[in-house]
Amino acid sequence: MSASANSVANTRRVILLGCTGSIGTQTAEAIDHLNALAARGAYPTRFEVVGLAAGSNAAGLADLGVRYPEARLALANGIGCPNDTRLPPGTLRGSDAAIELVRATPCDLVLAAMVGAAGLPATLEAVTRGIDVALANKETLVAAGELVVPAALKSGARLLPVDSEHSALWQCLQGTHESADGACCPPFASPPASVSRIVLTASGGPFRTWPREKILTATPAEALKHPTWTMGRKVTIDSASLTNKALEVLEAHWLYAMPAERIGVLVHPQSIVHSFVEYADGSVIAQLGSPDMRAPIQYALTFPHRPEGVARKLDWRALSRLDFEEPDMERFPALGLAYDVIRTGGTSGAVFNAANEAAVEAFLAESDGGAGTAAGVPFGAIPELTARALHEIGTSPVRDLADVLEADRQARAFVQAALAQRMAPAR
Repeated sequence: MSASANSVANTRRVILLGCTGSIGTQTAEAIDHLNALAARGAYPTRFEVVGLAAGSNAAGLADLGVRYPEARLALANGIGCPNDTRLPPGTLRGSDAAIELVRATPCDLVLAAMVGAAGLPATLEAVTRGIDVALANKETLVAAGELVVPAALKSGARLLPVDSEHSALWQCLQGTHESADGACCPPFASPPASVSRIVLTASGGPFRTWPREKILTATPAEALKHPTWTMGRKVTIDSASLTNKALEVLEAHWLYAMPAERIGVLVHPQSIVHSFVEYADGSVIAQLGSPDMRAPIQYALTFPHRPEGVARKLDWRALSRLDFEEPDMERFPALGLAYDVIRTGGTSGAVFNAANEAAVEAFLAESDGGAGTAAGVPFGAIPELTARALHEIGTSPVRDLADVLEADRQARAFVQAALAQRMAPAR
């Protein structure tokens, strides 16, 4: 049974992992909005933030600690680096701070929004303990779906999608898989027989209409100009290469037990149709809304209820057209890799994720004034390095978290070595 069944009446205790990032701060907005509704009797549940975890943004963590004084704080990069003096003495510090926070803090819901593979151990800990997870961290399932999904099915923990696309699919799939209480929540143990396929939409990013040669040499500043969404830097770069959509394809595979051939992608530049489901009888159910992440965040917090929303409403009068087109795998090769990873299984997801993370970090380092191997990394090298890592490292079975973390380590080391070789002066 999920831990949420044991909640104090009308109160839901929440831990925010990645509280200072884009999703974390927007979740805080949604929680404050819902608590304001509860205060005036317009919503029956109050949310209590009992834990806050950040990576290295000590000042942001301290600010949220003042906003939520009952919360216990955790800072991952809190040893051997400057820290905000406002952090209380009991703040957990170090690489295990987030997982220690989950272990030590009774809660009903964990929002998993830490960037990259860093949030995996704490998320797996929550799922193993039967705690519901509002999942914003794609990398958790991409790298370790073979561990997280069986653990959730065993413990009864629900994986409540926060990504707009997976939230859309979740809403469109209501009624296909029902639990004893009538709720339809991932992860699914098997694909719904009534569904022909699920289709994720993609904005196409800033390079949707660019020729391949120009994409290959795009700068960080160009890649960070997303046309419709406001997101963190890493996610924005992933969106520009369609790697973000590749990660979502892999996440959809794990959330909804869908094989590769039943997961589609269409480019939809308006970002109004967030995803849709094609049913066996020919019907199509789509979810539409403004491109505002606070809407899927609130749905994950309040499911199965729909109180007054914090997100901006869709203005139908401003809509003149909805366009869809097939993604170009030649210009955006990262997307095709996702289907290979699904079919390969094992540690290939961890390799794919870690290699991409390392390549993106190197690409962004140039815009941050980095030097050495990071300087001059072309945008086109990101999917190239990821594909090479998958091919050259190979795949092993996933038996435990150590297997995932070792594949992660090997992929990062591979990318670093490849970049060092690329940047070495010719002899």
